[in-house]
Amino acid sequence: MTDVLPKADFARNMTLIGHSDMGGRPDGVQLMINKGHAFNGHMFSKGFSVVDVRDPRNPKPVNYVAAPENTWNIHLQTFGDLLLVINAKDMFASSEFADEKAYYTTSVGKTVGIDQVGKRPRDWTAGMAVYDISNPAEPRQIGFMAVEGGGIHRIWYTGGPYAYASALLDGYSDYIFITIDMSDPTKPRELGRWWIPGMHTAGGEEPDWHEGKRYGLHHAIISGDTAYAAWRDAGMVIIDIADRTAPKLVKHLNWSPPYGGGTHNCLPLPERELLVVLDEAVLDHQEDGVKHIWVFNNEVRDNPISIATFPYPNEDDYVKKGGHFGPHNLYENRPDGFVSEELIFTTYQNAGIRVFNIADPYRPVETAAYVPAAPERLVDHRPNRQNVIQSCDVYVDKNGLVYANDYNGGLYILEYDG
Repeated sequence: MTDVLPKADFARNMTLIGHSDMGGRPDGVQLMINKGHAFNGHMFSKGFSVVDVRDPRNPKPVNYVAAPENTWNIHLQTFGDLLLVINAKDMFASSEFADEKAYYTTSVGKTVGIDQVGKRPRDWTAGMAVYDISNPAEPRQIGFMAVEGGGIHRIWYTGGPYAYASALLDGYSDYIFITIDMSDPTKPRELGRWWIPGMHTAGGEEPDWHEGKRYGLHHAIISGDTAYAAWRDAGMVIIDIADRTAPKLVKHLNWSPPYGGGTHNCLPLPERELLVVLDEAVLDHQEDGVKHIWVFNNEVRDNPISIATFPYPNEDDYVKKGGHFGPHNLYENRPDGFVSEELIFTTYQNAGIRVFNIADPYRPVETAAYVPAAPERLVDHRPNRQNVIQSCDVYVDKNGLVYANDYNGGLYILEYDG
C-alpha cells in the first residue's frame, strides 16, 4: 500500500487511493489503461511509461520507452494487444515555442517551416509506432508508419481495420485529418486525408482566417462512419468517412469569435443523440477568455445545436492561482473502459479533475471534484511556468476507478463517490 498519499487542495465525492511519480517521470499527457497497466505519454521526460495498476493502491512503474531524438510521444492509444504511439517534432523544445503562447496562436507548420516542402531539415522522427502489448509490461515495436512533415499529434483507435489521426504534413499550415489502414498492424499506411480549405499552402491555398487564430486539427472521435473533429480555433468539423479513402465534409461549425476557440474534444453520445464538445484553456490567467464545455443536440447530423454549457468551478479563485484554468480533456468513453452517456469526466488544469452529470442535458450538474496540491517539483522546462497543478488527462476503467495525470504531478488513482 502506498505509504503517504499527496494531500488535496480540494476534494468532493472523490477519494485518492493511489499515486505514482512513474519512476521519477511525473509528467503526463495522454493516459490509457489496458490489462491493468497505465500507459502514459510524457511531455518533458520524452518517451512513454508503463505503470502496473492491478493493485490501484500500490501502483508500480514497470517500464519506460525513450523517444527518438528531438521527438515527443505525448499521445498514445491502446486497444486489445496493440499500442499506437505518436512520433512528432518536440514542439516545446523548439525556440519558436519557448513562449507557449506562440504554439497556440500561430500555424505551427508555418512557424517551423513545414508548410513549404523541403524548407526545414529533419532532426526528429515523424509518424506512428505500433507496439505489441500482449505482455503489457514489455511493449514490443512491430510496425511504423512514417510521414513527411512534423509528425502525428493524436490518434483515435478502438480496434478493427482503421485508425484516425491528426498529422502535420509537408505543405500544410497545421495538422489535418488522415485515415489509416490498420489491417496489417506491422504495415500501417495512410488511406485518405481531409483539411479545411486554405491549409494546403504548397497547393496554392491561402487562409481566410485572422492572424492569431490556429486552424489545426487536435483530433477526431469516431462514431460509425462519422468523425467529430476538434479543430482548435476553427471549432468542430463533422466529416463523413464512409469511404475511408475519401473523407468528405458534412458540417463545419465555429463559435470563435465571439468565443475563444481551442476546441479539443468532440465526444458523441450516440444513444442520446448528443455531443459534448470541450474548448481547451491554453493561456495563463484566462488570457484567452473563459472556455466552455458545450452540450449539443445531435439529432440531425448536419445541424447540431448548442443547448447548454457546463458550470464552472467556483470554490476558489483559480484565475488568480496561476497557470491554465479551464477545461483540457474529456474522458472519451473508451469501449474497453467505462462507458456512460450521463457521467462526463473532465480535467480543468489548475482546478483538477471534475465529474458532471448530464441526465438533463439542458442543466449539467457537477457531482464531484478533486484538486491535487502543488507538485513537488516542476518537470516542465519552459520559462516562467508556475508550480501549480495542471491536471491533463483522465481515464475511467470498467470498474469506475478514475485515473488522471498532470504535467508535473504524476499519476493519480481515484474512487468516484458521487
